[in-house]
Amino acid sequence: MSYVRAFLFYLVMVIATVVHSTLCLIFASWLPFRLRFKIVSSVNHLFIGWLRLVCGVRYQLAGQENLPQGRPYVLLVNHQSEWETIYLQLLVQPISTVLKKELLRIPFFGWALSLLRPIAIDRSQRTGAIKQLLKQGKQRLEEGVPVVIFPQGTRVAAGQLGTFNKGGAMLACSAKVPVVPMVHNAGEHWPSGRFAKIPGLIRIEIGEPIATEGRSVDEVFQQSTGWIQSRLEGTADVEVAD
Repeated sequence: MSYVRAFLFYLVMVIATVVHSTLCLIFASWLPFRLRFKIVSSVNHLFIGWLRLVCGVRYQLAGQENLPQGRPYVLLVNHQSEWETIYLQLLVQPISTVLKKELLRIPFFGWALSLLRPIAIDRSQRTGAIKQLLKQGKQRLEEGVPVVIFPQGTRVAAGQLGTFNKGGAMLACSAKVPVVPMVHNAGEHWPSGRFAKIPGLIRIEIGEPIATEGRSVDEVFQQSTGWIQSRLEGTADVEVAD
């Protein structure tokens, strides 16, 4: 039955993506960025709501008050599934996501995604990717747009930590903006590489902003990733106990 529910979810998701992306490319591409972002990402409300209705995947957010208001910041988030990439565009508007450039080549989805001004990097060119992140990331932050980075670089299964990179801490220190850490357990309910969805509650926690001015990249990196790792380990223990 879980596969039937997942099929219904993806069926609506694909149809909505094609229709909505086409309309956005025709009618929204010329709009001011902040308005364009709201319109293009509005379809994500459907995805989150439909996932809850059909597959029984809910979410609970704690710490939203820790998101700085009226100033840019770098949001560091663990990466487990597609769910958080959808949800983040609703949580913070607008926001610029650091992602692999191949995503922009996906018909309809990638074309509409490009309207949101992501930072699309070539992960095979590590040095060039870092330079691009620092250059374009600072531009977004100077425009008042927060930047979200997945410090693990790729999806990591729930219950695993993976390897964290310093790109987010480097950008935040360079731009002199705070780092905001965030964790979730979306991979337990939307497992990467699996078709079926697992009913249950996705728990999201946002930590307090971490100051960067007058601090080294290593200090900021250790504090932010330390917080993420400790919460992930704690979340995994709670979920297993349930």
